[in-house]
Amino acid sequence: MQILLFIAALGLAQEPPLQIPPPPAEAPLQAPAQTPAQAPAQAPAQAPAVAPTAPAPVPVAATAPTPSAAPLSYYSESFAFTWDRTIPLSINLDGLKVGSIFFNKRMIQPGVFNIFKGAEFGTRAQVEVTNTGQHPKVPGFAVAVIDKDGRLLGVASGGTKLGTVKPGETETFDLNFSQVKERLASGDKFLLAIELRD
Repeated sequence: MQILLFIAALGLAQEPPLQIPPPPAEAPLQAPAQTPAQAPAQAPAQAPAVAPTAPAPVPVAATAPTPSAAPLSYYSESFAFTWDRTIPLSINLDGLKVGSIFFNKRMIQPGVFNIFKGAEFGTRAQVEVTNTGQHPKVPGFAVAVIDKDGRLLGVASGGTKLGTVKPGETETFDLNFSQVKERLASGDKFLLAIELRD
């Protein structure tokens, strides 16, 4: 019997080992599927964990707005349009009196520099204001011109870029029409909007 066992052991020892080729580099490695007998024993089901709740928000007392966060004063109105004539206005926005506006093309008048006589330098609306208040003002303006059919003919805007309009001071502001401006003279109405900061 020992001889049989010895021969069987020799036969097994001479058999070449089983060779398994490695998986291709692109294929992801997969874990072998477990049979029910190999599956580890599962712990009894537990109740799901409850996340701690955040404390309720504490109401914040309302504070007065700071001067820089104060809302801007605002004015807007529609007026009859006239080309190349002063249009008197009587607007008073928190101490800024708007006295007039006119629409025209900037031209060099005869006698100033004869070589530039009649030359045009843009189309504008010019607004005249006086600060009748106690504090300096920083105004901004926007204007839109429309015709009798309600079609928009041009828009312009402008205002104080540096500095302020000081109390008692009168200033003029040129609001420039840039791209759409050729039909302005046929306007019927204009809308004027003003935003004002101290």
